[in-house]
Amino acid sequence: MNDVSKHIDIIAAPGVFADLATAQELAARALDARGLSGGIVDAATGSDEVVVVPGDRIPVDTSSYSSVVRVDLGQCAPDRSDGIRTHIRGRGLDGLRFAIDSVYFHRFHPGTIVSYGDHPEQRGELRVPVGDGPFPVAVLIHGGYWRSRWEFDLMDAMAVDLTERGFATWNVEYRRPDEHEWDAMTGDVASAVAALETAPGDLDLSRIVLFGHSAGGQLALRVAADSVRKPVTPALAVSLAGVLDLRVGDERWLGEGAVSNAIGARFAGAQETYEASSPISRLPLGVPHLVVSAVSDDPNLLEISRAYYAAASAGPDSVDYVEGPGGHFAVIDPASEIYRDTVREVDARIRGTRDHASE
Repeated sequence: MNDVSKHIDIIAAPGVFADLATAQELAARALDARGLSGGIVDAATGSDEVVVVPGDRIPVDTSSYSSVVRVDLGQCAPDRSDGIRTHIRGRGLDGLRFAIDSVYFHRFHPGTIVSYGDHPEQRGELRVPVGDGPFPVAVLIHGGYWRSRWEFDLMDAMAVDLTERGFATWNVEYRRPDEHEWDAMTGDVASAVAALETAPGDLDLSRIVLFGHSAGGQLALRVAADSVRKPVTPALAVSLAGVLDLRVGDERWLGEGAVSNAIGARFAGAQETYEASSPISRLPLGVPHLVVSAVSDDPNLLEISRAYYAAASAGPDSVDYVEGPGGHFAVIDPASEIYRDTVREVDARIRGTRDHASE
């Protein structure tokens, strides 16, 4: 591991940034946060994986590099050319920070990409701890209001942390309904969970934990309910700032209409789909679960989680609640207090110990 390069070159086309100094400052902060060197250059100094910001619809020559992380600041179609490991798009200038993090985790904490279907987005990244199994399995389902510009790199830090704590981690990518359809997405998540039955590694399928963040919280609890009495059934499902009531999410116009944009209709026009997909409408889920909320999150999401917990705890499901400081992303940040509290609760349920959360 010591001979892995800590340098990252970011190759940017002339004029791609409105203000180069701002981009340089952002890149410098992101590199420093990971203990890396590098920055924005005209040409790379080696053949390692690089970040390339070529400009809209400009092809990338990947032949000189081990692989490429492509960044497009605006929304565009995915670039699946040979040599492009991942394409970060539609995240604005902050896409540079996500790209640097992606290279960091790929170099220093690599996993194995496993396909669970024929579409390029039907894949997950599997990390298995060092040592003897069988290992409990953490399935990670990312959020992003069901929009394609947000991908499973959002969960990289959590995947690495949980793997170091002794969980095998299965970080799931799936098709999103803005470029596909709602049913394609829900089918993909179900298929990704079922794929654990044949996944490589010494996995303990009796101790599967589903973690879903934001929109992924809705997907995690929905697939948990759908998995009851199937060959792969989770032992625990965890909503991390989840959108657990789609009707309220639609009424409040969360994420600038994210719910109706994803489903394709407002609640009144697709009530059956809303109720089949909304965790609060699926109670009791039939699976133990944990609801996690940060007090400085969007107050609508905080309210939805509290209301969901009240409804769930009134029924037969085994359900607990964790609330703590932080914003929307604190619940997936291994450095945060609420994240550590969450892992402590999961350990208590899955491994009968709270020791790992304090390490």
